Amino acid sequence: MRSRPEIEVTIATLGAQGDGVAETPQGSVYVPQAVPGDRLIIALDNRRGEILRRLDDGPGRVEPPCPHFGACGGCTVQHLDDPTYVRWKQDLVAVALRRRGLDPTVVGPLRRTATAGRRRVELAAHATAAGLRLGYFQRRSNRLLDLDDCLVMRPALRRLLAPLRSLMAAVLPPKSEARLLLTETRNGFDLLLTTSQDFSVDARMALAEFAAANRIARIAWRARPDAEPEPLAVLETPRIAFAGVAVALPAGAFLQASAEAEQIMVALARQAVAGAKTIADLFAGCGAFALPLAAQGGHVHAVDHAADAIASLKAAAGAAGLGGRLTGESRDLFRRPIQARQLAGYDAVLFDPPRAGAAAQVAQIAAAAVPLVLAISCNPASFASDAQTLVQAGYRLEWVVPIDQFVYSHHVELVALFQR
Repeated sequence: MRSRPEIEVTIATLGAQGDGVAETPQGSVYVPQAVPGDRLIIALDNRRGEILRRLDDGPGRVEPPCPHFGACGGCTVQHLDDPTYVRWKQDLVAVALRRRGLDPTVVGPLRRTATAGRRRVELAAHATAAGLRLGYFQRRSNRLLDLDDCLVMRPALRRLLAPLRSLMAAVLPPKSEARLLLTETRNGFDLLLTTSQDFSVDARMALAEFAAANRIARIAWRARPDAEPEPLAVLETPRIAFAGVAVALPAGAFLQASAEAEQIMVALARQAVAGAKTIADLFAGCGAFALPLAAQGGHVHAVDHAADAIASLKAAAGAAGLGGRLTGESRDLFRRPIQARQLAGYDAVLFDPPRAGAAAQVAQIAAAAVPLVLAISCNPASFASDAQTLVQAGYRLEWVVPIDQFVYSHHVELVALFQR
């Protein structure tokens, strides 16, 4: 192993990933678990540093609440005090806008959510010679950190970790691995297993017994992330609710990680588009925004690539008496964006794309000159790129509300309003 030089640095700022940034003669160096004002001895490896000794602590440092912090790749900023944390999260959005030549002063205060608010988590399980490992991957590593608790999960999910570990130890063959998407729904948990290992008859019986004993509404399996899930045990269809309307949740369908964050976003959307008679909801998923906006009185056309999500949304709207206010369409908006001439008649457009943003679709929205556009995003950088397209087309960016949906991580959700 080659030796790494040891140098003394002082941390100046926080980077976009939550690492401390120190300026050195060799350029910027990124140091995990550091805060501005720290004076450190670090081992230098290219442009990354590992803390060897803390000489002086910066004023924003606190003791992390989780014993797994540092090793776990999930949370990156538990060592920040609250004022530093809030400033940094807001700055993630403001800096992204500034880099695109947009006004960062439109960014409002960070809206907070409960620490233990995650209703959906993705875990990994590895069956090793030393036993079953269940948890998250370590940061920048394919090594799995074995967890017995997680502070950001809802309490019911945390209580499920121990029995879930026992289940995976029983059903996974030696030297195999699986990804587990676990969601707390209104009527039980939903568990989607992704693994190339098929399950034996005995394993399938164990899965069914586990579901019955642990309030698991459904267990499904797929061999690959792009494969159609196969139900293995279904006690009842998992359901969620948007604006009081129960929606059947397809296995693996998109859902906001925190119900509290979703409620904040929906409230902002309802306020922003109040009075709009026709609304296009793009990247609509199962209807987190479409159903509340239809219930408010608007006529909503919901579009998403996932046909099963649109089918669930339309069925829920019909059962709730909202079928006359909501239409749905399955369409890949990356390859086949809705054209400007089709959008021109809408009063408002809402779009909530994946992390990569919606460049092709936003170009059509900008050309359509829809009076009001509401953007939802979990990535300030791709949002700022889309926002630049809209502003260059004549829109005003009225406000941006950052939302702390992913507590202790470098991710931040946001809602933004554009008008012309």
